[in-house]
Amino acid sequence: MGRKSSAKTQTQPPASPPAPKRSSMPLVAGVVALALIGAGFVYVRSVRLQPDQVPNAAQATPQPAPIPADLKPHPQANLPPLQFPGYPMPRSAEIVTAAYRFAAEHPEILSYVPCFCGCERSGHRGNEDCFVKARDINGDVVLWDEHGMDCAVCIDVATQARQLFTKGAAVREIRAAIDKEWGPKATTHTHTPEPPAAN
Repeated sequence: MGRKSSAKTQTQPPASPPAPKRSSMPLVAGVVALALIGAGFVYVRSVRLQPDQVPNAAQATPQPAPIPADLKPHPQANLPPLQFPGYPMPRSAEIVTAAYRFAAEHPEILSYVPCFCGCERSGHRGNEDCFVKARDINGDVVLWDEHGMDCAVCIDVATQARQLFTKGAAVREIRAAIDKEWGPKATTHTHTPEPPAAN
């Protein structure tokens, strides 16, 4: 009888299942993330801080921008209209209006008078900033700061400064009176520079 082929009788190992296809998404996401990190690093390295922007540990308190030495009274015939809120303000509309007008026309006073309501966290340097947001190149108010309408402290400080000014007090006297009145009651105040020695 014939011999059976040995090839037929040998058992073949079972075929291994095909390897699952790997997704290339994690690899692509990793490459994109590395590219973004690299681009961010290059951008940060390319940005140079100005000398006055470099953080200094010795300067724990923010320093106000310098106030021009030639501030003068600035009467303004046409002030922008005030937009009163639709709810009651802490002081009457007449007192609020007088505070805004005084801030507009007397930067030589309120630029040197601190505010004690905590508004330095919003970048205010003094009581004038509670009312005036922007002036044009001639010094005319072009934009009001709405903060002064809602804050009794801002209004009262400006009102006290206005009353002292009306009685003939110099800016140094006004500053001293405001500091004496409000300093002991307040836990914070704007970092307002002292008035020039001549005032």
